[in-house]
Amino acid sequence: MIHTIYIEQEVADHPRTRAICDRFPQAAKIPCHHYGEIFNRKAQNFRLQKQRSALILAKKYNKFVLPTPEGYGIGGRRNFYFSHMLNCLYDCRYCFLQGMYRSAYYLLFVNYEDFQQAIHGKIKEAPDTQSYFFSGYDCDSLALEPITHFAGEFLPFFSRLPNAWVELRTKSTQIRTLLEMDPVSNCVVAFSLSPEEVARALEHKAPPLTRRLAAMARLQRKGWRLGLRFDPLIYQQDFKKIYGRFFATVFAAIDAEALHSVSLGSFRLPRPFYHNMVRLYPRERLFAGPLQDHDGMMGYPKTIEQEMVGFCAEQLLHYVPESVYFPCTLAN
Repeated sequence: MIHTIYIEQEVADHPRTRAICDRFPQAAKIPCHHYGEIFNRKAQNFRLQKQRSALILAKKYNKFVLPTPEGYGIGGRRNFYFSHMLNCLYDCRYCFLQGMYRSAYYLLFVNYEDFQQAIHGKIKEAPDTQSYFFSGYDCDSLALEPITHFAGEFLPFFSRLPNAWVELRTKSTQIRTLLEMDPVSNCVVAFSLSPEEVARALEHKAPPLTRRLAAMARLQRKGWRLGLRFDPLIYQQDFKKIYGRFFATVFAAIDAEALHSVSLGSFRLPRPFYHNMVRLYPRERLFAGPLQDHDGMMGYPKTIEQEMVGFCAEQLLHYVPESVYFPCTLAN
C-alpha cells in the first residue's frame, strides 16, 4: 500500500519512524529536511497521488491543539481538535481536504508525546470543566491504525484524564485495537455514515455501510460508546425516501439507547476549497447540484438545507432522545 516513505531528518531515528519503516521494508525511503518540501510544493496532481500515495513522517512543532470551528461539538463548552495526521486513506468526493491541501500524500506527525503534553495544557486551563478533543478532523482516526498505532497510544492516555473526552471520527472498520482493550469510558467512537446510494457514488475506497454497521455492533457489544455522524447530508430529489430507509437500516443494526451522540449537517465547503475541488473533478455531479455561496461557504440553498435537515432531524428523533442530538448547519 505504501510504496514511498519520505522521512524528515529530525525524526529519522524516532522509534515510531523506525517501526513504520520496518513494516514496509520494500518501500523507497527518501530523506528530506522539512515535510513542506514534499507536501506543499506546487504543481502536484492530487488525483494521481490518490492512486499511488506516499507517506511522509515528520515532526510537528506548534499548534498541536486548536479550537474547533463554531458549531462543531457534541454538547461540551470547551471544544478542541488535534491532527496527528493530514489526509485520508479514503477518497470521498465531498471531503474538504482535497480542496485544502496540494498533496494527497499521508502526512504523519510521529511526536505523539508533544500532542499529549499540549492536551494536558488545555485541560489545566480549566481543570474543573469537561474538555472535548476531536481527532479525525483532518484525517480518519482509525483507517491507518495498523501503521500509526494512534488509538493504541492515545486511548490509554485519555483514560487517565477524567475531565477530558476524546472523539475518534472514522469510516473505518479497523477496530482490532479497540476490541483488544477495555472500553475507555471517556472516548466516543464516532462513525460517519451515508446512505448506500450516496456512499457508492461519493465515498470511494471507504468500507460499505454494511461493514461499518457490523463494526459498530461489535464495538457496542464490547462496551464502547458510539456516536453517529450523518454529515454531510447530500441532496437528491427523492432524499426523503433514501434517508428514511437509511435511518431504519442503521437503527436496526445498533442499540440506539446506548449511543453517546448523534449529529447531522448538510453539505458545505469554504468557497476556495470548492473551486479547487471543481477543478480536480469537473465532471462530478455533486458540484453541479443546486449550490449557493453563503458568505464564503458553498452549500445548498436555505430552502433545501432546511427541508433536508428538518426531515432528517424528525426521523432521527424517532430513534434517539433530543438530548443526544446535535445539528450542524450553515450560519444564517
